[in-house]
Amino acid sequence: MMTIAISAPGLYRGRIAVDAGICEEEALLRRARGGDRAAFDVLVRRHAPGLYAVVVRLCESPQDAEEVTQEAFLRAWRGLPGFQGEARFFTWLYRIGVNEARRRSARARPALPVVSLDAYSGAEVVDRREQPHARAERVELRRALERAIGALTVEHRVALVLRDVEGFSTAQAADIAGLGEAAFKSRLHRARAALREAMANHRPPGAAA
Repeated sequence: MMTIAISAPGLYRGRIAVDAGICEEEALLRRARGGDRAAFDVLVRRHAPGLYAVVVRLCESPQDAEEVTQEAFLRAWRGLPGFQGEARFFTWLYRIGVNEARRRSARARPALPVVSLDAYSGAEVVDRREQPHARAERVELRRALERAIGALTVEHRVALVLRDVEGFSTAQAADIAGLGEAAFKSRLHRARAALREAMANHRPPGAAA
């Protein structure tokens, strides 16, 4: 069974490196579609951290997210012969992962997953000059936001995570979600409205009732 290094670092920073990475990725894809497992392993190492960072926010646990990531790459490997390149490889791959996370969410018992905003986004920088009470309020606000995102429907979470947390363009996020741009914008608007409503009732520790 394929083993995926979830924690592998991403590659390529900067415009020139990104362009070079695209060209190299096209060559890797050609080789992988021809059955070259080593070429596909390079693609796995390159895209596993980003895919995991998305699906971990859609799953009930990190273990589920790891399994979804594994399954997405297995499905991608099996489906490569039929991949015609109409979309970027990462878009196609993320769509597979998001769909698998949706299926798991539909099968799972109702729950409010904890949606970490820090997963694979780098450690948060701590300001040592920050007052303890201000730090506590900031941490509590972040936790409240994570709980509010976790309480959204999976479809609303998909839209919010892809666009507002991961920062994909509207076109990319819509493609990954399997929607037209207009439909995606409408879903994102509803997700943001639901999140605002949930956060409107949040009171920081010690706030007057």
